[in-house]
Amino acid sequence: MKRNQFKYPLITSFVIILLCSTTSFAQEIDVNNYKMFFNFTTEKQADNSRLLEVSFNAKNKKDRKDIMPVYNAEIKFFNILNEEKVLIGSSNTSKEGVAQLILPESHNYLTDANGNINLKAQFESTDALVNKTAEINVKNLHLELNLVEIDSVKTVLVSAFTTNKLGEKIVAEDVEINFYVQGMLSKMLIEEGYISNGEYEFNFPTDIPGDINGNLLVHSMIVDHDEYWNVTQNKNVNWGVFHTHFVKEKNTLWSAVAPLWMYTVLTIMLIGVWANYVYTIIHLFKIKKEGKKL
Repeated sequence: MKRNQFKYPLITSFVIILLCSTTSFAQEIDVNNYKMFFNFTTEKQADNSRLLEVSFNAKNKKDRKDIMPVYNAEIKFFNILNEEKVLIGSSNTSKEGVAQLILPESHNYLTDANGNINLKAQFESTDALVNKTAEINVKNLHLELNLVEIDSVKTVLVSAFTTNKLGEKIVAEDVEINFYVQGMLSKMLIEEGYISNGEYEFNFPTDIPGDINGNLLVHSMIVDHDEYWNVTQNKNVNWGVFHTHFVKEKNTLWSAVAPLWMYTVLTIMLIGVWANYVYTIIHLFKIKKEGKKL
């Protein structure tokens, strides 16, 4: 089941909300005309660090195209377990209304008996804006991506599991996963399926273009999962094909062989010059012969 997340455009032509001066914010716009969106997501990145991200935007209740990012708002991030609440960091929103915090792989989380990590993002109220909070529960999924050749067949292998408090592995079941190859401007989908018994395997396509050396960047991604949220892994591999196109060189001014029209013009000019020489010589002999007769 996927979550519908609020998408925010980049507003470059509008005055950005300044929380540093809440009185000026109140004078510029009427907050009552706007609905506040406070969305909290998390992603386990390819280096196994965890990204916490909040998008904070104001949307006009009448004009839905009027969306303003909330700028310079301090967002605090907490890890909560029962009555224990630990501040793990804070970040201010950017001009796009986005606040991010990256936790290293070695970060020690508070988890419950089922391995859930309860995370909370909080914006404390000001004179202009009321407080906003959002909480998510996420399990720390370990996603391993292996690119190997089995009997000369290029094979992609994925294993996915979580661990309990005793360090025991619990394999993931029925988890949707997609595979992409990094292109110049975007990612190209090459495979999609479901992890079963903690594993997924498929044969890599043999016709994917790579760079000049055949190198590719392969992504495996779990998106908007109810328990694991967003998880990604990627690896470089030399499985791409590189097509060398031999283009027959045309006759040009800068090539070794000149264009045909130049040969034609030059030939006509040379024939004209030599014809003029022959004509002149013939008439010189005629003049000499007539001179003797006279």
